[in-house]
Amino acid sequence: MPQAPLNPEEPISPLKRLRIQAGLTQSELARQIPDKTGTKPISQRAVSAWERGEYQPELTIPQMKAFCRALGVTLDALPDDCGPPKRSS
Repeated sequence: MPQAPLNPEEPISPLKRLRIQAGLTQSELARQIPDKTGTKPISQRAVSAWERGEYQPELTIPQMKAFCRALGVTLDALPDDCGPPKRSS
């Protein structure tokens, strides 16, 4: 699925930037991360909520390893805050 062009005026979350650099859609990233039971993948809605800053990921160690592998980054390269930058008034 082609990526939507980025709007340069819209603040982009660090997680979204990493996901796009990895060439993944939200659904593709979600499919690579197991849920906490390890029986199915997490939802695309969870990835979307992380990118919008609705809440931060709370992942198990196996999930975090899958997350890093999918994005092609180390744990240290992950952002501390996955949501978009806060706009100043």
